[in-house]
Amino acid sequence: MAVSEVLVLGAGSWGTALAIQLSREGRPAILWDHDPAQVERLARERVNARYLPGIPLPESLQLSADLGTAVPRVRDILVVVPSHAFRSVLQALVPHLTDAHRLQWATKGLETGTGKLLHQVVEEVLGAERTVAVVSGPTFAREVAEGLPTAITVASPDEAYARTVAQRLHSEAFRAYTSHDVIGVEVGGAVKNVLAIAAGIADGLGFGANARTALITRGLAEMMRLGLALGGQRETFMGLAGLGDLVLTCTDDQSRNRRLGLALGQGRSLQQALDSIDQVVEGVQTAREVHALAQRIGVEMPIAEQVYQVLYAGHTPHEAVHALLQREQKAE
Repeated sequence: MAVSEVLVLGAGSWGTALAIQLSREGRPAILWDHDPAQVERLARERVNARYLPGIPLPESLQLSADLGTAVPRVRDILVVVPSHAFRSVLQALVPHLTDAHRLQWATKGLETGTGKLLHQVVEEVLGAERTVAVVSGPTFAREVAEGLPTAITVASPDEAYARTVAQRLHSEAFRAYTSHDVIGVEVGGAVKNVLAIAAGIADGLGFGANARTALITRGLAEMMRLGLALGGQRETFMGLAGLGDLVLTCTDDQSRNRRLGLALGQGRSLQQALDSIDQVVEGVQTAREVHALAQRIGVEMPIAEQVYQVLYAGHTPHEAVHALLQREQKAE
């Protein structure tokens, strides 16, 4: 019998922040991590010192490194791991799931090596009949953990489940809107990371606010073209999971993707930039997958293309900017 509301998988910054949010006001939740030593530290110190230093874990938040004991205690599971680990975590869940378990994910990105949207991975691993939802939007983990005002989107083909997830996340400073456009929300959450690298590169080169705003605006057009081609809905990209998340990650240095772009624009190598951040930067791998996906389905994404060229083809940031500026003039 379930004794906790949600099991959160992944004790990084975002997983921990969502677990804190779900545990506010004494609500029971469980935070799982694959590393028993990390779980032991969290249990002993009651703070995630690496990812969210100084923010205490609520007393009602339980900790676990054992899926076999944690999964039977909940009905709802929220996956918050990097996209490259998403499939393997789902596969680890399989032996412990019943038909009653429902799945949410707050992971942003495309599957490494296949370019699949994450709901496609869920269907392959867990079947198409599972009740699911995706949580996305303009959110920095630390601000959520600190209880600062935040708004997100919860998308599910099951309208009632979207409302359930939104209501559970809701608090005085946390507002969740619902949607049924899973594809649009997933595309927005993935592509914005690539575009944030581009915005960071432009700022690292000293190009100023005009260039940054142009990149955000034309980047939104690219995101929308890809999303519509995959079956997303136009209005999604004008909302929190599209424009909102894009503006956030392109303009604030809490964004790891933006910081990576800044470092590249200032002359550091990709490895030097990654080493300085010392956390997963989703946009690096997503740039490769977006590039392949856009080519495969015939969608033009010039900004994302130039990010790929800088990360994987040896182009310099200046060469990427020149390629964009030399494109044929056209109507907006």
